[in-house]
Amino acid sequence: MRTTEEAPAHAGTGRAETPPRRPRTVLVMSPGLLDDVFPPSVRARLEESAELLTPAAISEFESPEAGVALASAEVMLTGWGCPPLDAALLDRAPGLRAVIHAAGTVKTFLSPTAFDRGIVVSSAAAANALPVAEYTLAAIIMGAKRVFPLADQFRTRRTHRTGADLDRQHWLGTHGLTIGVIGASRIGRRVIELLRILDAEVLLYDPYVGADEAERLGVTRTDLDTLVATSDVVTVHAPDTPETRRLLDARRIALMRPGTLLVNTARGSLVDTQALTGHLVSGRLDAVLDVTSPEPLPDGHPLWDLPNVFLTPHLAGAQGNEVGRLGALAVDELVRYAQGAPFAHPVHRADLGRIA
Repeated sequence: MRTTEEAPAHAGTGRAETPPRRPRTVLVMSPGLLDDVFPPSVRARLEESAELLTPAAISEFESPEAGVALASAEVMLTGWGCPPLDAALLDRAPGLRAVIHAAGTVKTFLSPTAFDRGIVVSSAAAANALPVAEYTLAAIIMGAKRVFPLADQFRTRRTHRTGADLDRQHWLGTHGLTIGVIGASRIGRRVIELLRILDAEVLLYDPYVGADEAERLGVTRTDLDTLVATSDVVTVHAPDTPETRRLLDARRIALMRPGTLLVNTARGSLVDTQALTGHLVSGRLDAVLDVTSPEPLPDGHPLWDLPNVFLTPHLAGAQGNEVGRLGALAVDELVRYAQGAPFAHPVHRADLGRIA
């Protein structure tokens, strides 16, 4: 007689365990990104979870190999460099049921037609939000300490600071700051979470966030004019839409108090660069700008050489070893799809008008 210990794991079921489903998947992104997006451990999990129709990524659909893969694909795993997925292209992929984007926004390449055809969509924007929020926190701490103008002065004079040097600063340090967050996007929410390490009051402007949600976030909801007029730091995390372009216009920039630090890791178009420049040249405001309008600024623009302005080349988002987070999230979503579970990070058609 067989003992309990000797019984197989599927005893009583009458059948062996069903192997996991591996959806037919095509990788569509710049081929040179493949190893960064899917480092070895993530690539191994991808190959276990999907039947890859091509071993490498494709970035165009004109070759015979790409056409065959497209015709039989159930899942398209996309990334930076994905060509437009318009109605004509989708006609060539009759079996396509899911688009999983191993990067941020899908608005640059995905036609709304995909939603009309019942294709489910996911994005790794949540993973891309992490390094942007970390950059923002660092910018706020360093900017509040006036590191950038004081470091420039130190580099030029090569002597230690004096009390007079510090006295010339509008204010110095993070203690008791009021920080205004524009936009409770994925990045904005992560920034709010990270700001809890500071002794700071956080204000929020976001027309889509109600009082109850603001309370859960631990922030004070306010209108935009009040936010810019009462904050020591203003950090921008709203999407680029027709409604948000030049959200910080000349009038609102003028409302900022002397010494206000502006941090922009969203899009340069949200700020009136010409209006901001005058306030930065005069030294009335400070800024950390990862994005500008235009981008990059033209050679000879005054912001290049101001000690109270720190410019970086649009690098707050995932770079280097951070990119693997995007691929890992995308593979997680692929596994969820194969198991018949809903995406953890879906993109809905109704949200296209207000997401980045």
